Amino acid sequence: MYDVAIIGAGVTGSAIARELSRYQLNICVIEREEDVCCGTSKANSAIIHAGFDAVPGTLKAKVNVKGNAMMDQIAKELDIPFKRNGSMVVCTKDQDPKGLEVLMERGKANGVPDLQILDREALIAMEPNLSDDVVCALFAPTGGIVCPFHMTMGYAENACSNGVEFFLNTQVDDIKKAESGYELTVTHTDSGEKEIKTAKVVINAAGVYADTLNNMVSEHKLHITARKGEYMLLDKDAGKHVSHTIFQLPSKMGKGVLVSPTVHGNLLVGPTAVDVEDKEAVNTTQAGLDSLGRTASLSVKNVPLRQVITSFAGLRAHEAGDDFVIGEAEDAKGFINVAGIESPGLSSAPAIAVMVADRVKEMLNPEVNDKFNPIRKGILHPDTLTLEERNELIKKQPAYGNIICRCEMITEGEILDAIHRPLGARSLDGVKRRTRAGMGRCQAGFCSPRTMEILEREVPMSMFDITKNGVGSNIVIGTNKEL
Repeated sequence: MYDVAIIGAGVTGSAIARELSRYQLNICVIEREEDVCCGTSKANSAIIHAGFDAVPGTLKAKVNVKGNAMMDQIAKELDIPFKRNGSMVVCTKDQDPKGLEVLMERGKANGVPDLQILDREALIAMEPNLSDDVVCALFAPTGGIVCPFHMTMGYAENACSNGVEFFLNTQVDDIKKAESGYELTVTHTDSGEKEIKTAKVVINAAGVYADTLNNMVSEHKLHITARKGEYMLLDKDAGKHVSHTIFQLPSKMGKGVLVSPTVHGNLLVGPTAVDVEDKEAVNTTQAGLDSLGRTASLSVKNVPLRQVITSFAGLRAHEAGDDFVIGEAEDAKGFINVAGIESPGLSSAPAIAVMVADRVKEMLNPEVNDKFNPIRKGILHPDTLTLEERNELIKKQPAYGNIICRCEMITEGEILDAIHRPLGARSLDGVKRRTRAGMGRCQAGFCSPRTMEILEREVPMSMFDITKNGVGSNIVIGTNKEL
């Protein structure tokens, strides 16, 4: 019997797990994928929103601004890259500037500090590559950028180090009310074995599938639509084309196509916004990617789209009420929904975690965990060291002198760290998300075999069992002569 079972190891579920590990509770996180950060949390705009877009009085507005304010401390404790680069919402000559005034009034009502509307002259001094049609913009200096992989993994690793159990490759098939809490029927997707886990409190942080889980136990049905967003990621040579996050005036489908630097030095363009029925539809489309180039040019000129190194798509969990659904189901006591967490979900995760943890405290009245340690140390990147420090590191640990990924200059030492730390990598994508090995220009074309050799040796695991991203994505299927 667990005190708390959290379903979903995205940024929201992982943040809640870490927050609850401050207390003497028996906690588990159940995730159907082979790693944390495999759903919406891995494919998004990587933006920490200032909080001017959400309608005042909504949950989105409340937790966005609180989460934004918490990010500096979170980044410090979890050792994750975060930068307040500021954001702009641009208005072109064909648009009504009153839209910016509406956003600014919303932002002020939500408590967003230092908002101002700037004219073209001030904007061009800050961003020379803005479109010739841009006439003014709302500027929010508290907007920021983060690495969603590192943010989610920072939360999850810290939770794990503080005693939370993670069950990966574990699919929740059914949830039933039990005498004391809930019974969760799960399937271990890597072995096919079924099992029943019990918990006093269940937290539903299952992304686009949160409605399915809620509807197993509650007559108050949720309906979540998967809203696909396609993106293009450009080479680091294009990373300085803009320095702020450039938004367009939002529409009913979202905040429009943004152009933004990433914390790792690339340039990101996207997303599209198309509602889809298939909750696994993370494929990109030619039409979607073509539209990104056309739409991005409305706010930023000369975006060097010939330097695109990869494209990807993610699904946002859009709830029919157009707000976050956070709280205990009325007719299912002990079942807490954290559903409909679309944008600004990444920004809101720290505040959502506190909000949910406070509710669990009221329900279970736990003692404080005196051994809780909020500090998580990230993977050491040798390029952050001085030449002298790096030489000394290589003397002590020669693996840091062996470059595996030439595009991103990732060493064997970093990959070893990624494999052996809490919730260590067990796939190529697991290594990639933790170290960036395979995220550069060649997109893993050269470093994959070397990374596989390290996984085979260090886990250890058979070369035949190594996957790109979990069950069904095996890289090696046989030997040449046998085939």
